[in-house]
Amino acid sequence: MTTLVIHPAIDAVRLARLQAVSPTLQLVNCTSLGAARTAIVTADAFFGKLTPELLALSTQLRWVQSPTASLEHYLFPELVEHPCQLSNMRGLFSDVIADHVMGLVLCFARNLHLYMRRQMSGRWAPVGDASAITDFVSAPGTATPVDHAHQHLSDLTLGVVGVGAIGAEICRRARAFSMTVLGVDPVTRSVPDTIAEVWPMDRLPDLLAASDYVVIAAPHTPETAKLFNRDRIRQMKSSAVLINIGRGVIVDLTDLTAALRTGEIRGAALDVCEIEPLPGDHPLWRMENVIITPHVAAASPRIAERHLETLVENVRRFVNGEPPATLVDKRKWY
Repeated sequence: MTTLVIHPAIDAVRLARLQAVSPTLQLVNCTSLGAARTAIVTADAFFGKLTPELLALSTQLRWVQSPTASLEHYLFPELVEHPCQLSNMRGLFSDVIADHVMGLVLCFARNLHLYMRRQMSGRWAPVGDASAITDFVSAPGTATPVDHAHQHLSDLTLGVVGVGAIGAEICRRARAFSMTVLGVDPVTRSVPDTIAEVWPMDRLPDLLAASDYVVIAAPHTPETAKLFNRDRIRQMKSSAVLINIGRGVIVDLTDLTAALRTGEIRGAALDVCEIEPLPGDHPLWRMENVIITPHVAAASPRIAERHLETLVENVRRFVNGEPPATLVDKRKWY
C-alpha cells in the first residue's frame, strides 16, 4: 500500500480521480494541520503545502508534489537537502501565456495601447502622423517625442530569455508571425522546427543587442533575481520593448522606470512586477509606453482541469515506480 497525504484537503471530485489511479493507493485527505502532522509520519508521498515542521515529522517520504509551477515560495533548505523527489505544475500555462505575450507584441507593433487611450478622449489621430503626434515619455519635466511608427512583424526579431515550456511556446507563436526568433537558456539547446540553436546564458548580451522585443520567460532563481538591471537594459536596442511574464523580481523596477523615462528603450509590458500589487502611485502606471496587466497571463478556464490531469498522471507514475513527468531540480528551483 502506498500512502499519499494531502494538505490542505481537496474536494471530493479530485479525490475520487486520485483514488481511481490504483487500488493500492491510500489517500489521507487532511482537513486540519493536526491530521497532517499525524499522517505524514508514515507517508510515502505528499501533495499540498509542505512546511519544515511537516517534513521533519516524516520518516519515509519519497515524493512531494507542489501545487504550483513556481517554487521560490515553496522550497526551503531542509526540502532541498531531503532525498525525496519534488515535482511541480509546470506546463499548464504555456499556450495561454504565449498568447498573452503575442497580444502584447501586437499592441506595441500596431500601437493599440495608444489608440485605446485616444479612443477614450474621442481623438482620431493616426500614430506616426507628424501633425498629430503629441505622445511623450511621461516623466516630470521631460518632453521627449516617442517614435511610434507602425511595425511589420516579419521585419522584427523576438528574443526569449528562458526557453522552457513557456518560452518554447512563445518562440513557436512568434515564428508563426514570421518573426526572427532568438533564445537563451541554461539548459535548452534547441526548439524543434523553431530555433535550431538556443544560446547559453552567456550569449544574453548578443540576444539583447539583436532583439526588437525581449521576452522574459525565466523562473525566479538565485541567478535570475534582478537579472535585468540598468546595465542590462542598456544592452537592448533603444527601439526595443521589454516584456516580462516570468517573475517580477527578475526586473529591477527602479532601474526600468529610469530607463523608460530617459528613452533608453521604447517601452515595456509587465504582467509581473517586483512589487505586487504595483502601488497606485507608481510612475509606470502613467507612462504611455508601458502596458501593465495584473499577473493574469496564465488566466484560463482550462487551467483547473490541466492541474488535475498533471496531479493524476504524477500520482500514477509514483505508484508504478516511475519518475514524475514534471520532476524538478531542487537546487536550481526549476
